[in-house]
Amino acid sequence: MTSIASPFCTCLVATWRNHLVATWRKHLPNSNLVKHCNLVPRSGKAMVVALQPTQDATIMRKPTKHRRVVVTGMSVVTPLGHDPDVFYSNLLEGVSGISKIDTFDCEEFPTRIGGEIKSFSTDGWVAPKLSKRMDKYMLYLLTAGKKALVDGGITQDIMDELNKQKCGILIGSAMGGMQICYDAVEAFRVSYKRINPFTIPFATTNMGSAILAMDLGWMGPNYSISTACATSNFCILNAANHIIRGEADLMLCGGSDGAIVPIGLGGFVACRTLSRRNSDPSKASRPWDTNRDGFVLGEGAGVLLLEELEHAKKRGANIYAEFLGGSFTFDAYHVTQPHPNDGVGVILCMEKALNHSRISREDVNYINAHATSTPIGDLKEYKALIHCFGQNLELRVNSTKSMIGHLLGAAGGVEAVATIQAIKTGWVHPNINLENPDEGVNNQTMYWILTLLLWLNKNDYRGDCFLG
Repeated sequence: MTSIASPFCTCLVATWRNHLVATWRKHLPNSNLVKHCNLVPRSGKAMVVALQPTQDATIMRKPTKHRRVVVTGMSVVTPLGHDPDVFYSNLLEGVSGISKIDTFDCEEFPTRIGGEIKSFSTDGWVAPKLSKRMDKYMLYLLTAGKKALVDGGITQDIMDELNKQKCGILIGSAMGGMQICYDAVEAFRVSYKRINPFTIPFATTNMGSAILAMDLGWMGPNYSISTACATSNFCILNAANHIIRGEADLMLCGGSDGAIVPIGLGGFVACRTLSRRNSDPSKASRPWDTNRDGFVLGEGAGVLLLEELEHAKKRGANIYAEFLGGSFTFDAYHVTQPHPNDGVGVILCMEKALNHSRISREDVNYINAHATSTPIGDLKEYKALIHCFGQNLELRVNSTKSMIGHLLGAAGGVEAVATIQAIKTGWVHPNINLENPDEGVNNQTMYWILTLLLWLNKNDYRGDCFLG
């Protein structure tokens, strides 16, 4: 069993008022010390919360006049709902969005489950003619992008007054138009003349951002980044940097993927990375649990609307959180496996992100982890977190993937929304299926937190967890 994930590490830190947020995303290399890190499997009051990562602090030069970046809008397309409040309410309740795949026949596959989106409509968001031609990753992207604008209060009157040369879009995808490519291959078996003329443009990862910008008339920075599981985080940090440097006032950013198609499922099966718990789908994604057997493939999109603070205040925008900084590094070790020696890549990434954000590690008490439910990756990530935050007894860690699976390039965007929702509501969602923690995380604190998780699940209780 190997672990598939991007060898890139990304870390982003954000805050809102007294809420300090730090998070990161990726395939996490190793670290040695095992001390106190609470894998928090419960809903609880969060005073400080984690957000998603992205690019390099060392190449960022702050302008003379510091431009602050805030989050003023957000949207999701997920197996647990397509509205941020519905999505987060389901997370708080511990609802699993993992089920048997039913959009195509996968009975011959050893894995037949996923975080599949069962019901999704583009009505009112995407032109019907385009909707019939586009890959689903692009449909998720366009819908989530426009909904983020609505959530951010960008009415038509405000849109008309925006300087569109300073409005940009940076929404990436790890896999791009997989269904479009699959359909083209099937058509090619008959004749090249049967290939859809939209195959090439609708398969590329940048076309979603481009079409969205054409719909909106936005002429600012527009491109995509594709860095596997870290895609959304790279996009978020780069988008923030465009605002900091004065190149944009507003940026839509995040990620989208729709890889639950025959070629996508088959490819990950060939890598031997997926859970085969077909008889009990809701129990399949179990980060840090000793019985985990691989990740669960998911799909969807997560988009944030980032905005320069003064610009947001001038139009009376509702501010969810403030972006503080971030970083990115590379393991430089293996295509799929985390580094075996001390997790230097991810530790460096988190430390640089904290330094760039000018906060101390003691200020962070909640981390939304990458935690994909793979045998190797989960433990390496945990040890890296221990190295950086092991002395912080207030730290709480959870994994949104326990309920929605791994959304690949969309993971960071969706989990950024989950993190902001924790700030907004004051509640942290549980880790479901964490029943028998891996012996690598079996410290005294873990036993206490596990007992609390089981009690919370049994009593359906959302305790007031003030982490002050």
